[in-house]
Amino acid sequence: MRLPAMAYDIGMTATSQTAFGGLDHTPGAGDGALYQMKNLTGADYPLLASRPPRWKVATLTQPGGLFARGALCWVAQGGFWYQGERKGDVSEGEKTFAALGSYLLIFPDKVYYNTQTGVFGSLESKWTGAGLSFQNGTLYGQEAQANTIQAQGVTWTDYFQKGDAVTISGCATHAENNKSLIIRDIQGDKLVFYEYSFTLDGEKGDEAYTEAGEVTLTRTVPDLDYVCENENRVWGCKDNTIYCSKLGDPFNWNVFDGLATDAYAVDTGSAGNFTGCISYLGYPVFFKEDHIYKVYGTMPSNFQVMGTETLGVMEGCGNSLAAAGEVLFYLSRGGVMAYSGSVPQCISRRLGDLAVGNAVAGADGLRYYLSARGAGEGWSLLVYDTQTKLWNREDDTHATHFAASGGTLYLLNEAGEIWTVGETAKPSEGAQQEEAVEWEAEFADFTDGSPDKKGLFRLNIRLEVEEGGQVQAWVQVDSDGTWLPMGQPIGPTPKRSFQLPMVPRRGDHYRLRLTGTGRCRIYSITRERYGGGGYNATLGRT
Repeated sequence: MRLPAMAYDIGMTATSQTAFGGLDHTPGAGDGALYQMKNLTGADYPLLASRPPRWKVATLTQPGGLFARGALCWVAQGGFWYQGERKGDVSEGEKTFAALGSYLLIFPDKVYYNTQTGVFGSLESKWTGAGLSFQNGTLYGQEAQANTIQAQGVTWTDYFQKGDAVTISGCATHAENNKSLIIRDIQGDKLVFYEYSFTLDGEKGDEAYTEAGEVTLTRTVPDLDYVCENENRVWGCKDNTIYCSKLGDPFNWNVFDGLATDAYAVDTGSAGNFTGCISYLGYPVFFKEDHIYKVYGTMPSNFQVMGTETLGVMEGCGNSLAAAGEVLFYLSRGGVMAYSGSVPQCISRRLGDLAVGNAVAGADGLRYYLSARGAGEGWSLLVYDTQTKLWNREDDTHATHFAASGGTLYLLNEAGEIWTVGETAKPSEGAQQEEAVEWEAEFADFTDGSPDKKGLFRLNIRLEVEEGGQVQAWVQVDSDGTWLPMGQPIGPTPKRSFQLPMVPRRGDHYRLRLTGTGRCRIYSITRERYGGGGYNATLGRT
């Protein structure tokens, strides 16, 4: 007669864990790895710690973007707001921002705000009128031929400035005067250009004439999907073209004078549209989904666009570009990439399917904050620490923009709320602190390196819990879906150890979960366990 195998005692074994790595949301996560987490921070590594509370700074209606340059600014309710005050009107929809000196630039509206003068206006300018006279004039104190246009009573400085590139259209008498030129001087109601810029009347072409119909003069800015500032120029891209403004002048993008201060534009040869751009390590860098372009040089005459066929920024993830710890990060089709100027490397294998698209990001100097959509349509706010090379997950926040100001990182979420992120030394006046933060740490399956049965007997945990917080430990055996509490919840306490017993139960593997509220730091976890027999299957039994 065959009898069933009997369990045998191999004694108690204790294993301590004093270093808690980051998130490892993969099927192969091993003993001690954190498979699921909520509202944890890596700032106290190697400790397991809950994140600090956030502060809500403002709630926006119809938000369109968040930016910071000297102070926090945003787009909401069809307007641009700086330091909490409405400065001008913009269209509805999501915006892209850049800054050049004291100018804050807002695209696709092509408007600006000067933080020194308080002036809000358009980067473009247009004048339309009849009776425009084309004539001879002067230039640099000398008589000049066919170089002047005059509109009686018009104050041209209300529309244009010396050095602006303008496009003239609507000329019918001499259609060849429809062209783009650079204004060399403004003399009251006269615009002065280089000599022989125009065709005049008369056999010798030196007699003034007046256009009977309406003529239009415009200063234009190209349509741009993504913009950034680099070396005192504004750079941008649209479709397959890279643009940059005149040196130090965000108003002029069509000045081609053969000078070092000229604007610049170039088409790239690869397929696909640009998906993002950023200034990184002194160079403007442009991305497509499968290309990275870096612009070398100091002036248009020696600009060189060097392209590399590699994983670039995923479509719709242009705002995932952010630099932390001197490394540039972004979301590509292959995952989150770390780019240091050569070949980008994937750093998101341990995230599993938590970040697959629609990503935006920000950085506080050493940590990269990424809000992305997961494979299951859920959202995660993920944090990568450049010092420890570990990921942590905070919560399911769906951020639309990030901005850093005064040493604090802010996010704008889909509900229009602006929150601080990370440690906040001095919250702004009127900011509201969120309620006690609920956190969770779920470890991957523990097998203890054995194919045999084993049971968790007791948990020893060393921790500290701040006032208003508490911690509860749970265990699950053989993935049966039932979480069993271990001991009682631990309330506020200074740093000390607690023993948490468990009703003995054996299985192939087990999983631990810690849940709590408020600030908590866990210094060590010691698992006391006992072994058992192997899984010997017989007919009719498992």
